[in-house]
Amino acid sequence: MSKFVKAALASSALVATVMGANAAHAATATAEARANILEELTVSKDAGTDLDFGTIVTDGTAGNVVVGNDGVRGTCDLICSGTTDAADFSVTGSASEAVTLTVPSTVSLTGPGAAMTATLSSTALTALDASGDGSFSVGGSLAVNAAQVDGSYSGTFTVTVEYP
Repeated sequence: MSKFVKAALASSALVATVMGANAAHAATATAEARANILEELTVSKDAGTDLDFGTIVTDGTAGNVVVGNDGVRGTCDLICSGTTDAADFSVTGSASEAVTLTVPSTVSLTGPGAAMTATLSSTALTALDASGDGSFSVGGSLAVNAAQVDGSYSGTFTVTVEYP
């Protein structure tokens, strides 16, 4: 065999050894790709259930009127009558999923006189039930000014429900 052929065989053997050594040190791993799909959340105000502080008669002094989350009038520093109600909401989404409820802290009621501020409160909603349903109610405390002009006052507020 010629020196050239022997040298070529030796080089090929060396290259095969080096390449084989690198391949022997390779490692692999696998992973999964995942996605969790949730049903779109919907929130709606139940028909006929706006936050209603009822009828209030001023007597020249400021006062507060409270309507609980159950719709029942609590404290009334003034003369109060008429029907009261809390705003009730229904939520639907994915069964047994956690949710976060956000209710604004106040709402401004405007009308013919100075605006009044109602401080809002709500029942808790932290998760939907096994059917994907949930509900909550919003009540509040209305601060009535001493010389509040008579008339109808109203304001709107927006609640938000989301998956955390």
